Amino acid sequence: MSEHSVKHSTFVIERYYNAAPERVFSAWSESSAKARWFPKADMFDFRVGGREVNQGGPPNGPIYTFDACYQEIVPNRRIVYTYTLDQGETRISVSVSTVEIKRTNNGTQLIYTEQGAFLDGYDTPEQREHGTKIMLDTLGDVLQSE
Repeated sequence: MSEHSVKHSTFVIERYYNAAPERVFSAWSESSAKARWFPKADMFDFRVGGREVNQGGPPNGPIYTFDACYQEIVPNRRIVYTYTLDQGETRISVSVSTVEIKRTNNGTQLIYTEQGAFLDGYDTPEQREHGTKIMLDTLGDVLQSE
């Protein structure tokens, strides 16, 4: 693309899981647990200031690089991280994501909020929200099967 543009957007996704908040938090904070529902990390350092990096993509397609930095962690309650997403050598978005984990009578309410800058039309907020919903549904499937 030759034209430069930025589209800012925020989306919020809520999910309810029949699992304790501690299990939901572990699914985000432990590398082997997270790899069951999110692409396996090439680097996983879950601490404030730590990074998570993974690369991958479809066969014969572009390579995507997810590069996150953890900004705040409140065990079993909240995770805040910033991340960039690159397609090959092209930066396609920069985001701030917040994962809120709340105990309910039947398990856990997870509230995922992403505030993103989507760059030059390579990705859209709608595509990102759709993919994130699928990811959080996969997390639910994993929690249900354990």
